[in-house]
Amino acid sequence: MKVLHFYKTYYPDSFGGVEQTIFQLASGLGSFGVNATVLALTTNHTDREIEVNGHKVFRSRSNFKLASTDFSFSVFWRFKELVEEVDIVHYHFPWPFMDLLHLILNNKKPSVVTYHSDIVKQKYLLKLYKPLRNKFLKNIDAIVATSPNYLVTSDVLQFYQNKVEVIPIGLNKELYPKISIELSRYWKNIVGEKFFLFIGVLRYYKGLNILLDALAICNFPTVIIGSGPIENELKAKAILLGISNIIFLGQISDDDKVVILDLSYSLIFPSHLRSEAFGISLLEGAMFGKPMISSEIGTGTSYINIDQETGIIVAPSSPIELHLAMKFLWDNPEIAFKMGLKASERYLKIFTADKMCLSYATLYQRLIDEKLNPPKK
Repeated sequence: MKVLHFYKTYYPDSFGGVEQTIFQLASGLGSFGVNATVLALTTNHTDREIEVNGHKVFRSRSNFKLASTDFSFSVFWRFKELVEEVDIVHYHFPWPFMDLLHLILNNKKPSVVTYHSDIVKQKYLLKLYKPLRNKFLKNIDAIVATSPNYLVTSDVLQFYQNKVEVIPIGLNKELYPKISIELSRYWKNIVGEKFFLFIGVLRYYKGLNILLDALAICNFPTVIIGSGPIENELKAKAILLGISNIIFLGQISDDDKVVILDLSYSLIFPSHLRSEAFGISLLEGAMFGKPMISSEIGTGTSYINIDQETGIIVAPSSPIELHLAMKFLWDNPEIAFKMGLKASERYLKIFTADKMCLSYATLYQRLIDEKLNPPKK
């Protein structure tokens, strides 16, 4: 069986949560008899076809961007060419240009879309986009929600719930770099032996301003991994608030990241808006057995982190509650350790890449069978 994954960006150009999901699928589906290929856009003039961890990646030139949506002229013929070679097309939502391309080219192959997130920020443009989105989702054979929480709280998914199934995102720890003892010693000298850790792109919905307000109440050692649009704003605010016990590391290598994650005391994830639909780095914290702190925003974050079991869930946009959660874990290392163990157990039970890949392989086969032998009405 052959599947084509289609999304606006992919490795090595971009390293977000959707890209990580595609990477885990493309890397793991082979064990279940599925050969995966990826098609994405790129701003790079060269390396149009590359290989990433054993799977082919085709990249078409991004010509322009409109309302945060990438458009490409050459991807039309590339998509049409690749679709002819596969059994199923796997889309990753949201990306309005993808919806348009699917409908214009009238793709007849079995199709599935992983619904990673509602469109939250562009409320006015959403009104213009809704007819296209609705036609696209109506035309797709199956829709996957990444958590039961998101299925319940998304008005869009509720409308299409007759063809939605839940498949949680999973990670394969073996795809992460091995921890280097030498590198661990190096980073321990920089970050210390007990600290809270945030990993992610520094965006408006990540709640990092709230985290800084919480740290202004009590200056717990905190490390921030990642860069992004509000990085300079955050650094300036930390100085203004007199927060001295914080380290902004920016974008670092995966080798460095896993070492720091392993050294960390607790994974903190203060995202306060629904734009945070799942939380891959939160799941990485669970995979490494770390107690977690997150906010209740009605998305997959509260499917990964179970309050008072794998960590603590606080009200969104509340520096005081966030501070109290940090203080509780800091002052109660035995409880924090037990929460970390529970987090690791939950990861192994629900969130491994093998479980995700098996679920998708089963779904693919069902859709192909239904296309060949349509159910009688």
